[in-house]
Amino acid sequence: MDSARVVITGFGQITPLGLTADETWASLCAGKTGIDTITAFDPVGFSCKIAGQVPEYQIRDYVPKTHRKATKLMSRDIELSVIAANEAIMHAGFVTKGIDPENINIDPERVAINLGAGLISCDLVELAPAVAASVTNGEFDIHKWGAEGLNQVTPLWLLKYLPNMLACHIGIIHDIQGPSNTITCAEAAGHLAITEAVQVIARSTSDIALAGGAEAKVNPIVMIRQCLLKRATCENNDDPASACRPFDADAKGSVFGEAAGNVILEELNHARRRNAKIYAEVVGLGQSNSINPDYEHIEPDGKGIRIAIEKALAEAKIQPDDLDLIIPHGTGIPTDDLAEANAIQAALGKAAAKIPVWPTKSMLSNTGAASGAVDVIAALCAMRDGKIPAAKNCDKKAAGCNLNIVNQPQKKNIRFVLSCSYTYGGQTAAVVLEKTN
Repeated sequence: MDSARVVITGFGQITPLGLTADETWASLCAGKTGIDTITAFDPVGFSCKIAGQVPEYQIRDYVPKTHRKATKLMSRDIELSVIAANEAIMHAGFVTKGIDPENINIDPERVAINLGAGLISCDLVELAPAVAASVTNGEFDIHKWGAEGLNQVTPLWLLKYLPNMLACHIGIIHDIQGPSNTITCAEAAGHLAITEAVQVIARSTSDIALAGGAEAKVNPIVMIRQCLLKRATCENNDDPASACRPFDADAKGSVFGEAAGNVILEELNHARRRNAKIYAEVVGLGQSNSINPDYEHIEPDGKGIRIAIEKALAEAKIQPDDLDLIIPHGTGIPTDDLAEANAIQAALGKAAAKIPVWPTKSMLSNTGAASGAVDVIAALCAMRDGKIPAAKNCDKKAAGCNLNIVNQPQKKNIRFVLSCSYTYGGQTAAVVLEKTN
């Protein structure tokens, strides 16, 4: 990058495989799967009855006493983002107002926050009475909704479901006073939020940024949509661990879940002055938008993904052969996996057949706006430990996929990692990380 250099000095996450980044990483290395039968609601009647659900937690354990009343206005998405943010901030060695107001060690005016958020679906029990009161002769009556139904909805109801409330709650808890932005580009949102935060620091608007994403897709409204669009697999309900199969010949669809991932980005000299541990430098960013008229799937040639990857490599000033690891989007939807494979192969040429490729959603599920940040954290752990866990459920690559899917754990000195994502709206993103010495 031509402007200020930006590094990662901390990270935190909550996923179906753990309440912390270390728990998740240990489970990934052990080949565990966080996908299981849905317990958040009764999935009777749903073609897909499985999902990636995070372990049980109490949100009151993650917020200061002064903010605990606000937990009543936190959706599941907000809760997950708050938990991941706490870990990331402490992992980087920062003390904020929300951690210890007597020993703050950062300038809150020089801290930014950029988060990816998804479509936050409401809890049905909150709206059901209002809807029931709006029925006339067995049909929903919009006039009755306005006259009677809305009166049964709490005035503060909407505050739980605005996408920017993830960043708002974190900003209030930790007194973050710098630039704040929310990216709502579905599965690409996590990568794009990190991209935006890097650029905020690179132009010297802030010294530090919290960036990432969160989404809770284990919701009946979300799940029924994915089932109706035939994105969710209806196979393997009795064997959840084998259900999500990115790039595999027997893939039947994706499995959706919930997670949050946040990283601490910091201007390089700022990190050096405080002797911070630096996990990686963000050296390449790429994004594109190339929509397929058949919006249920991405373009067969993966044009948008290819453009994003090429831009990221060009900004990083590296060649395809320099990459040591690729963490793709890899959803388990056959047509989309093949399109992504085509894009990676077109962008990287012959190198695509040699570079280790490690898809994570077979173990973590598709966590929407969180997924890009979750994959970036997986990359950071792989670089730190010099280890690539084995991919799961890719026993036989799908026809046309010539990627080097890792089927056995590998010890490897990892210098450059590429992570990419896409959405059904055509938005794509790619990030290249470089390990620092």
